[in-house]
Amino acid sequence: MTGKKRSLYDLYMAAAAAVREHDATCTTCSPTARCATGRRRLQDDHLTRLRAKKGTP
Repeated sequence: MTGKKRSLYDLYMAAAAAVREHDATCTTCSPTARCATGRRRLQDDHLTRLRAKKGTP
């Protein structure tokens, strides 16, 4: 992206694409357990964005 802030929708779509890509190749993830790499990051991205807006770590 070119410096444009990503909307929550954009973050969600990127996270969903990453999960689909990971699920297609990971042999350790299952519907009930995920490997460290396969854990969903949308919530982390959202909280990071909110913290950056507030200026808190």
